[in-house]
Amino acid sequence: MQIYKKTRSRSSSFLIIVIKMFIILMIFAGIVFLLNRINFPTPNKVIEKVIPNENFKIVK
Repeated sequence: MQIYKKTRSRSSSFLIIVIKMFIILMIFAGIVFLLNRINFPTPNKVIEKVIPNENFKIVK
């Protein structure tokens, strides 16, 4: 029978998971913030499409 010693404790692994989640959340918030700063142009053309009545079905 071999002797096995655990070198990691349960609390430190939980702390590492929390720190990784916090870093991922901060990266995601930074990406959202940077995308919000970009001024995307709005479309100037009005899109209007006429749909014929034959395509509509009445569901009762």
